[in-house]
Amino acid sequence: MDERSDPLHGDVLAGVEFADNPEPRCAVALVLDTSGSMHGRAIAELNAGLQSLAAALKADTLASLRVEIGVLTFGGSVRVLDPAGGVEAPADPADAFVTVDRFVAPALSADGETPMGEAVGRALALIRARKERYRTNGIDYFRPWLLLVTDGRPTDRGWEAAADEARAEEGRRGVSLYAVGVEGADMRTLARFCGEDRPPLKLAGLAFNELFTWLSKSLSAVSQSRPGDQTPLPPVGWAVADTSH
Repeated sequence: MDERSDPLHGDVLAGVEFADNPEPRCAVALVLDTSGSMHGRAIAELNAGLQSLAAALKADTLASLRVEIGVLTFGGSVRVLDPAGGVEAPADPADAFVTVDRFVAPALSADGETPMGEAVGRALALIRARKERYRTNGIDYFRPWLLLVTDGRPTDRGWEAAADEARAEEGRRGVSLYAVGVEGADMRTLARFCGEDRPPLKLAGLAFNELFTWLSKSLSAVSQSRPGDQTPLPPVGWAVADTSH
């Protein structure tokens, strides 16, 4: 048996992880569109934004220990990346998130269709499993974040069920879901994934750096608070009005 699939081995690793760093955690799932339409400058700007996110959060000592990042991509297929190395990893909550001090921003490429529903469903499952790992090990935690970024619309069958699941999880305050539409995104469809109080926002051009700067500042603010607090977030300067309908 591979040690990564051995539940006992996973529990031992988790115990060591949380013993070394017992800080409260904020899990953040980045669910990123890497379909063929993102090819070229869009994927390059997305990669640069991920690099800036990593650098900014690593510079914040507390955030680097409290914020955990997981990366899922959807382009042709859904991939859960190893956040400490950028390569594909098993969809195991012990491997899907790492604290920012260990996070390595991946170098993404664009290809294929847009299985957004499957990606969101897998992200929600990983978040739930990660929260269970926190509870098992007596670790306090903030409400997890899910950042969904796309320039299209779902091409997988049954995406509506995943959208309904995301809305319900948001309604239960199990996750804070932020959806961002890049130029070309079907904003009306994207809104299906969002709670009524947090509709999707349209990215201004390819302002990925501004988006991830906002995300790093927001997560730094959250990490300075206590789990359960209502933390004011910085203003959104990277979005434009959606005039598509």
